[in-house]
Amino acid sequence: MRYLLGSRFRGVFLGGLVGEALAQSSQLKHPIGGDFAQSVVPGATSLIKLGKFDIDDWLEIYQQKFTHLEPSKIIFATIPISVFFHENPVKLHQNLLRLLKNWDSNLEIRDSTLAIGYAIAQSLTEKLHPQTLIPQIIAFIGETNTSLPQNLLKVNNLLERRASLERVQAELDSQGTFSNEIALAFYYFLSTLEDFPLAVLRSIRHDEIWQKHSDNLYFPNTSVITGLLSGVYNSNTSIPVNWRVSLTRQLSQISQVLELADALATTWSGVYEPGLNSQEFAHEESLMSNENIPPCVYAAPRVIRAR
Repeated sequence: MRYLLGSRFRGVFLGGLVGEALAQSSQLKHPIGGDFAQSVVPGATSLIKLGKFDIDDWLEIYQQKFTHLEPSKIIFATIPISVFFHENPVKLHQNLLRLLKNWDSNLEIRDSTLAIGYAIAQSLTEKLHPQTLIPQIIAFIGETNTSLPQNLLKVNNLLERRASLERVQAELDSQGTFSNEIALAFYYFLSTLEDFPLAVLRSIRHDEIWQKHSDNLYFPNTSVITGLLSGVYNSNTSIPVNWRVSLTRQLSQISQVLELADALATTWSGVYEPGLNSQEFAHEESLMSNENIPPCVYAAPRVIRAR
């Protein structure tokens, strides 16, 4: 195994959070107000508390927390499901669709969520191959009337031709649709597959350019999606220490999401951690202490179970 699974769990949450925080600090015209952490924490907490996906519990906690779920919040809220069911594509597909159906999301959100969820699962199972990922995602989405499969195919072709960034942006920015933004995030991720900092910085530059020419707040933040995709593939060890240290001063959520990722990993694996289900996710621990102290877990024989 190239990276520890727990390190990849951390990577998806910390990558999204870092991508969002860097975008906020880059003097964007319309900065995003912490949607990522607010969206992923309730669902992940439910999975940890119950040890399974309970649709009624999810609907209740999200209805209490949000009066309205914007497209980006819906996508981010499904990330814990993609992490928790990464080893079972059938259950991953079923559970994502169950949740999206109850949230009455449109087809573009559905297809975007499935695409991101499948990519996360492939990274966690170490089956992600850049040459085959996009065709596999399109098959995972299935028959659809949205433009996302066509946009992803454009990305695949442009990557094969090693097209310039300007060429990619010209082809995918022309319509300015939701699907275009998702496809661009996949481009930034796949074109710099082994380089988390470069992938995120390029996506942030795109956000800066796009928001200078648009007053529309409907689109998700491309840098968040790029960050979580690259984070789960390269693990949290790929995220520069100086970024994490500097952002610790700004983001109280960093220690929370790292604890959340560790607890979700232990719950997924079936191991027992004393006080896991009753613990309150604290904010006071520093990032560096979180990095140096691995979760303390204990397992009985044959306790790891298939779902």
